[in-house]
Amino acid sequence: MELVLNRTDYLQVGVTSQKTMKLLPATKHKATQKVVIGDHDGVVMCFGMKKGEAMAVFKTLPGQKIARLELGGVLNTPQERIFIAAGSEIRGFTKRGKQFLSFETNLTESIKAMHISGSDLFLSASYIYNHYCDCKDQHYYLCGDKINDVICLPVERLPHIVPILACQDRMLRVLQGSDVMHEVQISGPPTVLALHNGNGGDSGEDVLFGTSDGKLGLTQVTTPKPILKWQIQNEKKRGGILCIDSFDILGDGVKDLLVGRDDGMMEVYSFDNANEPLLRFDQILSESVTSIQGGCVGKDGYDEIVVSTYSGWVTGLTTEPIHKESGPGEELKINQEMQNKISSLRSELEHLQYKVLQERENYQQCSQSNKAKSVVPSFSINDKFTLNKDDASYTLILEVQTAIDNVLIQSDVPIDLLDVDKNSAVVSFSSCDSESNDNFLLATYRCQANTTRLELKIRSIEGQYGTLQAYVTPRIQPKTCQVRQYHIKPLSLHQRTHSIDHDRPMNTLTLTGQFSFAEVHSWVVFCLPEVPEKPPVKCVTFYFQNTFLDTQLESIYRKGEGVFKSDNISTISILKDVLSKEATKRKINLNITYEINEVSVKHTLKLIHPKLEYQLLLAKKVQLIDALKELQVHEGNTDFLIPEYRSILEEADHLQEEYKKQPAHLERLYGMITDLFIDKFKFKGTNVKSKVPLLLEILDSYDQNALIAFFDAA
Repeated sequence: MELVLNRTDYLQVGVTSQKTMKLLPATKHKATQKVVIGDHDGVVMCFGMKKGEAMAVFKTLPGQKIARLELGGVLNTPQERIFIAAGSEIRGFTKRGKQFLSFETNLTESIKAMHISGSDLFLSASYIYNHYCDCKDQHYYLCGDKINDVICLPVERLPHIVPILACQDRMLRVLQGSDVMHEVQISGPPTVLALHNGNGGDSGEDVLFGTSDGKLGLTQVTTPKPILKWQIQNEKKRGGILCIDSFDILGDGVKDLLVGRDDGMMEVYSFDNANEPLLRFDQILSESVTSIQGGCVGKDGYDEIVVSTYSGWVTGLTTEPIHKESGPGEELKINQEMQNKISSLRSELEHLQYKVLQERENYQQCSQSNKAKSVVPSFSINDKFTLNKDDASYTLILEVQTAIDNVLIQSDVPIDLLDVDKNSAVVSFSSCDSESNDNFLLATYRCQANTTRLELKIRSIEGQYGTLQAYVTPRIQPKTCQVRQYHIKPLSLHQRTHSIDHDRPMNTLTLTGQFSFAEVHSWVVFCLPEVPEKPPVKCVTFYFQNTFLDTQLESIYRKGEGVFKSDNISTISILKDVLSKEATKRKINLNITYEINEVSVKHTLKLIHPKLEYQLLLAKKVQLIDALKELQVHEGNTDFLIPEYRSILEEADHLQEEYKKQPAHLERLYGMITDLFIDKFKFKGTNVKSKVPLLLEILDSYDQNALIAFFDAA
């Protein structure tokens, strides 16, 4: 059965956060439901549809930014009480808009996530989790990494309360009271949790999770050994998941999975006989989907998917057909209704155009007088800067509540800008004088009309660190600009992982000195991504994997001591240089010792070998394409060519596209091998920079054995 959904936009509120829109329960089967939504202006609005128009049921006064909105009520009754989290306060409203609760939690941080079950309230700030019952403090947990979401398994189906935290370090932490019962390791940083089928599935213990790198999975969490039932990899390179809901939109009696992503993609998954998810429908919206719910809003009897977007649009994707088959009388009625609506919209548009013209004239007159004051308009930016494991690149996403005019990218470190298929902006590069003003990149993206979201991809070089800045200018008057800064870290291509292979040949760097735990932790935060800013317990072990080379790093540190182990000498060399520099800035005397394992060099070269061989082969194939095409035109066919050359011609477009997507990839690999060569001998106290030209000659006529022999002989 093919799913056909038609889009209708209901209204627009202010900028919205993740999970801030809900549908109130219906009074009877397939009756229209009211929509309640909270925005960054602190306004809670509830509306319903009447004769095709959105009619407000209630609307609160502005206040603090609303971070979460949940529905609650007495267990096993319709959940129609509205709870919002704003700052460190929880407020409750009836479905008519009367406030019945104002609870100040006294949390030192703003609330980021909330879950409600009967009289139990589960809250999390960045690092703190709290459980309240009837507004009385019950349990508390301080997490070692950022908490992105919180949920509780259905208390009516299980013997005790089981809260679950989604943590940035790729862990789901299952709690009992104030303690961690066990941890569930997942493949990406989880951004959202939801109960399977809305009730935890057959066992009551099934939890859906979505990650910031776009993966979706289902895990059974409280068995002695948690079971990952299924996981969908993000093969289409879509955005991170922000919201999940379960609703039977196909009408086959089985709840489907509704998913909203931060690139504007909305997806519907149904389940096959083996309970594996299948993608049945997807639709792209122009901005990130912050909330998603299944229900009935527009018209009785027609199910729909209701979504809210970052800039505050509430949109329905309804099963109601656009063109209805009906008798002549009814058709006339529909046409008349449509004509009235169009006439109303046209008069409203004319009134707005007249008002804009008036205000523009007033502004011009004011600006020419001596008493003129121009107020800088404020606008909200939703940004995300994340490392992608698949291609060892960073994705920078900039989303603005209004249309973007242009974005200027400036970097004081060498980086490559990669092509993004979704990006329709026109890019232009300015020449930079890196020696006099530390500018390595100046690029301007000029956006098309009504573009509110821009996605960029960059690739950095490990060992070269600094700041990337984005100057965002929207299409508003008077002209204004906001700057966002992103740190390119010394070991920028390393990603947190939960385990490493301890059998690899490791090089060791040991630091000792009069430094505190907080100081050594701040150095690790400065060097490596995905490390929590708050110092965890008194001694900590972190594991990392290089997303480009697959080398690994182990860091163990405490007050007065830090031990770093890696199978790549260059990683140890970068850490040694940067940590020495940071300690010197703080006037801390460091004792640095290191143990170099000669076998690790050959090991790293073997890891580089398949990547280098592939890139050299790709470059050779691309160089042959033009000559082969000329031969094809001259001879009229390709029958005389050997199969290898015929294959190159057949795949020409794909090969050129792949080569275009990997600018400077070969040069990057050459650079890593050169750094490895220099670093190997630097630890021996020998300067081999004069031998680099000879190394490059060997690389140009690449042979793995010859390269390893050169490293050994030098």
